[in-house]
Amino acid sequence: MLAKAKAKYLRISPYKLRLVADLVRGKNAEEALRTIPFVNKKGSRFVEKVLKSAIANAMNQSDSSLHEDELFVSKVLVDGGPTMARFKAGAQGRVKPFKHRTSHIYIELDKKK
Repeated sequence: MLAKAKAKYLRISPYKLRLVADLVRGKNAEEALRTIPFVNKKGSRFVEKVLKSAIANAMNQSDSSLHEDELFVSKVLVDGGPTMARFKAGAQGRVKPFKHRTSHIYIELDKKK
């Protein structure tokens, strides 16, 4: 583990976020940054933001000889956060419950061997 970054309490369901996270896992960091803008999913902007943060953390923590092309995404975890229970009006005066799901993203970068 060379560097890591995380984002918590994102207002998107973990299922939707994992679709994008699976595309990034195991790739070169530079290649992952190039592919994310072409993914037509809401979760792509969240994953991109955390990935950029992890790359910046790697550059700041290590010596100046490290370059972006030497990094790869070693671990991507998407976990569910707290669920917010909400209600809306249903037919015939009833209440219809629904859930706003939240997510946590954890990205870990490592150096190529």
